[in-house]
Amino acid sequence: MPENTHPLNFRKSSYSGGQTQDCVEVADVPGASAIRDTKRRSDGHLPFPTDEWAAFLTTLTR
Repeated sequence: MPENTHPLNFRKSSYSGGQTQDCVEVADVPGASAIRDTKRRSDGHLPFPTDEWAAFLTTLTR
């Protein structure tokens, strides 16, 4: 996993539906993506290498 030296700019994931503010946010960093829960931002985020994140998204769209 690349060391995170870049600021994380989170945005609402396109996979979070509806009009609710409770969603998953994602941030892109070189070689990785990070996710967090909007309801629990203070708990931090989970980083994923790019290939793992791509595999996860592929599974969601099946």
